[in-house]
Amino acid sequence: METNYRVAYDKYWQDLKKKVPEEIATQLAVTYYSDTRQFVVTFFNSEYILDCNTETICRKVDGHVPEIMASIIILNYLAYARPPRKTVKKWVSLKEIPNGGMLFYPAFHKNSIIGLIKTFGLQSKQLLTCAATLGGQPASFGDASAIFQAFPEIPLCVIVWEGDEDVRANATILFEPSIENLLHIESVIGLGMYLARKLMRGATT
Repeated sequence: METNYRVAYDKYWQDLKKKVPEEIATQLAVTYYSDTRQFVVTFFNSEYILDCNTETICRKVDGHVPEIMASIIILNYLAYARPPRKTVKKWVSLKEIPNGGMLFYPAFHKNSIIGLIKTFGLQSKQLLTCAATLGGQPASFGDASAIFQAFPEIPLCVIVWEGDEDVRANATILFEPSIENLLHIESVIGLGMYLARKLMRGATT
């Protein structure tokens, strides 16, 4: 595990342990079992068990341990929990998310969006095939698009516009404004990167 990831992983476990778990379960669509000190969290269509005694995370169905970026995002989702706020339901770019979205967008575009364009820009329908493995549902934007439930409260939308000799292909990842109240901005970026990486990986297997 890379050092920076390990630091973040350990920090979010400590942040989580400082909170009242029963309160988290009232603020988010998660389950907490006080007898075992375990949370059950739904992340991209799969349930994960977070054990506060052993500080471990595994998929409920088969015990699979998620990759470190996914683990950090799941931990941040719980540790960042706060009373729900009402926000407008619409899709926005990372650039429109406060506290750093605009600042981090160039790196996000380079690391995630360009990869989506290269992978799906000439074969947009393949996006739907890859999306289905993560529970993505087809949407009506662009030449191909899908909506994903990263967590029950956090949807993401991936859109691809096909290119040809005259028009350059394009892609984007959109969020709902409410995500700023549900994840730290670094985890928002990490979530978009994680989804892009999973989709691109799915296209090559």
